[in-house]
Amino acid sequence: DLYRKVFVFRKDPSDAFVVLQAQLEQPLRNFTVCLRSYTDLTRPHSLFSYATKAQDNEILLFKPKPEEYRFYVGGKFVTFRVPEGRREWEHVCASWESASGIAEFWLNGKPWPRKGLQRGYTVGATAAILLGQEQDSFGGGFDLYNSFSGELTDVYLWDTGLSPDKMRAAFLSLRLPPALLAWNGLSYEVKGDVVVKPRLRE
Repeated sequence: DLYRKVFVFRKDPSDAFVVLQAQLEQPLRNFTVCLRSYTDLTRPHSLFSYATKAQDNEILLFKPKPEEYRFYVGGKFVTFRVPEGRREWEHVCASWESASGIAEFWLNGKPWPRKGLQRGYTVGATAAILLGQEQDSFGGGFDLYNSFSGELTDVYLWDTGLSPDKMRAAFLSLRLPPALLAWNGLSYEVKGDVVVKPRLRE
């Protein structure tokens, strides 16, 4: 159980990553991914990378610079401009629904203006899901200068779009609906220099 724990990616740049195992029964037509990160990186870095054999950026949360997040679905992305962080924990949730092609982005419990992305698309179910690296091929093809360095926690993936109440609940670490990937019951494998440690502060 990773309750009140974090993954510490110790090196910069790094070849380390964490593989997440999710039980996906079928392709995704809706999803929400949430996580909390703490880093002093100013270079580009990957937070959550979900690749299929057909598409390496099937789902990707990527931060090219401190004041910008990119959210990819099926190789296409939308950009959300954010205030440059004050070197504190940042909680992000990104959700997408195929029927409307609406991409939602929440930062620290607040929604950003919604954007359009990949209407009618379906996200493949046979996936390599990694934290800490950006996949350029299925389960690999890493660029060290897109690697994450710092601390990650509270990683979740749902096969639905979360309601605004649940988005805020995720930010506040309150009770959440059952998920494909849930931090408190995460099935994972560490590859390289990543250490599980207690969270230093709430």
